Amino acid sequence: MPRVTIETRRTVVAASVVLVLGLAGCAGGGGVSVDPDQDKPFVLGGISGLTEIAQLTGPDAMNDTAAVSVAGTDLGSMTNVGDKTFFFFGDTFGERDPESIGGQGGFWRSNVAAWTTDDDPADGIGFEGWVEDDIGLAAPLIEGDHDANGAGGEVTKIPTYGFAIGDTIYVSYMSVRFWGEPGAWDANYAALIVSRDDGQSWAPVEGVEWPGDSNFVQVATAEVTDGGQDWIYFWSIPSGRFGGVQLMRVPATEEAVEDQAAYSYFAGVDGETPQWSEDLADAETIVEGTIGELSVMWSTYLERWIMTYSDAGSAYIREGITPWGPWGDPIEVVPGADYPGLYSPYLNPRYVDDDGRRIYFTLSLWDPYNVFWFSVDLERADS
Repeated sequence: MPRVTIETRRTVVAASVVLVLGLAGCAGGGGVSVDPDQDKPFVLGGISGLTEIAQLTGPDAMNDTAAVSVAGTDLGSMTNVGDKTFFFFGDTFGERDPESIGGQGGFWRSNVAAWTTDDDPADGIGFEGWVEDDIGLAAPLIEGDHDANGAGGEVTKIPTYGFAIGDTIYVSYMSVRFWGEPGAWDANYAALIVSRDDGQSWAPVEGVEWPGDSNFVQVATAEVTDGGQDWIYFWSIPSGRFGGVQLMRVPATEEAVEDQAAYSYFAGVDGETPQWSEDLADAETIVEGTIGELSVMWSTYLERWIMTYSDAGSAYIREGITPWGPWGDPIEVVPGADYPGLYSPYLNPRYVDDDGRRIYFTLSLWDPYNVFWFSVDLERADS
């Protein structure tokens, strides 16, 4: 892994974090068993030691992303496949004015992906390869139409999260019809792409799609074992950053993932027994609010589910007793006042230290429109 001295390492110790709450992360941990007991106490008392470790993409980053023509990009959700971790980025530009802010520039690709076997998150993550075109530049997994007039067309296709079934990799994406005011956009639909050759090539999953006006446009995933069966759970929000979280699941097999009828939607609980419906309209909201790009994982340190997301310009964390809740109050992790234009705090269960107490995550900053690497420590209320 390349090592680069980070001259602008900043450490921010968050103050006034005394809310009771828990952590969230990304998919790929594999088969966390569900305990349906909703009466367990919350155990996360706060966070400490927020640290900006490195810039992962763009000029001045620890990775030479210019070599694959990545000057500006965002997102960076992560999926583990064997000893590799794939990073999935959104709208990517190969040519940018140094003073540019946000998604603009030349050589526009709707999405790109890097991979690594670096399992030491403490000093940043070194990329070892990319999904590339014939001349070695970062290539889109599935390209958007780039019809920016918003008149019923498609501006771009944005990857929201991935998961793996064995060596087969799936990525959920949304087809964006129109970018509106900050935090607001319209989607045509959400769907899946698949790679069966270690991420080298990608193809749409035919016949699996969710409406653009549904609550299942942007997702975070995790593998869960429930009732002796393995599932992929999807915590889902609408397009934009102004909706709550709903939950769906599908058996963790390729056959099921590629069959729309195999998906079911959380429709409430009967006592402690979750109810699942084949009808998307029956889905119940499990977290209210204005939730932006989210990430969910099982915290081995807290022995609870954790969810990270952006809201009103800051990044937050919540603790979940079960995958469907109850979910605790939000704790601010990254203040928007210190990092204006932040979004997409994505976790990965592979990237933790100190028995899971320290978690690492990607975070996008609108200025300079690139992806950064952070860490933060969880503080248990009962320790």
